[in-house]
Amino acid sequence: MRDLTTLPKAHLHIHLESTIRQKTLREIGEANGIDVPPGAPEFTGFRDFADYNALLRECLRRPEDFERVAREFCADEVAQGTRYAEVTFTAASHAERLGEPDMPLVSVLKGLSEGGAEHGLEWRVLLDHSRRRSVERAERTLGLALRHHDEGVLGIGMAGEERHPLAPFAEVCERAHAAGLHLVHHAGEDAGPESIREALDVGRSERLGHGIRILEDPELVARVRDEGIALEVCPSSNVTLGLVPSLAEHPLPRLIDAGLAVTLNTDVPSVTGTTLTDEYARARATFGYDDVALADLARASVDASFAPAATKKAVHADIDAWLGE
Repeated sequence: MRDLTTLPKAHLHIHLESTIRQKTLREIGEANGIDVPPGAPEFTGFRDFADYNALLRECLRRPEDFERVAREFCADEVAQGTRYAEVTFTAASHAERLGEPDMPLVSVLKGLSEGGAEHGLEWRVLLDHSRRRSVERAERTLGLALRHHDEGVLGIGMAGEERHPLAPFAEVCERAHAAGLHLVHHAGEDAGPESIREALDVGRSERLGHGIRILEDPELVARVRDEGIALEVCPSSNVTLGLVPSLAEHPLPRLIDAGLAVTLNTDVPSVTGTTLTDEYARARATFGYDDVALADLARASVDASFAPAATKKAVHADIDAWLGE
């Protein structure tokens, strides 16, 4: 079995605020007068996670906090073999909380630029917005994406509890699409196929964040498969947040067997305690995937990304070289 750390990968579903090293979190929390618990608690559902995530966000207050987290993200990703990453950041929420419209995003972009150059990571940023929050904040998310599009922000997406509909944000999504931004929404994670249909039909989603409940609707499976819409699957996150009972019961292999384009991701690694390499290792151990199957998962992530064609070609070549070792 080959070393999975050296398997070249693309990472498409990862929230920056949930990548913070525990040591970094304690240090910036202390600097900002916030009492940080020693680790993530046990979660009984998505709401528990959202509350804990709010604490993580509260620790980020100064430009240097955002810059440090972004730089360290680059170092940690490259250590796992990630060659290209599309990292999600909730910029408008931080801007509203701190009363500084552009500072959090500008600081993150600076940290990513420095960290990417130092460690050799190519990256882009997706800005997300919670469905629970106002349309006005979503408008600000869109504004940030448009202002910083040339600096590495490639699109926006709706996240959070899927029982809140996407319909109120339809106009925001239409404007983003018209402006040439990419759209990627969370759907089919804690809600069923109806949330996936809404993400596609109302939100113009080009990939599905999670999408693991798609198998409940065979007609929808056929549509998503035929349209080549990739799923950003995050097994350890689904189990940690109580959405799937165990890794052994995760639908990952059934999604692949259904002919869907499946990518492997971490989502919230500081919460689950896993890295991207760990996710591949768990797929190997739990589902018996050999190195060819794992390389296929890596290729699927590259193909589903919004990376330039030259980047995709280079990473594919390196995956072939990994298999040839």
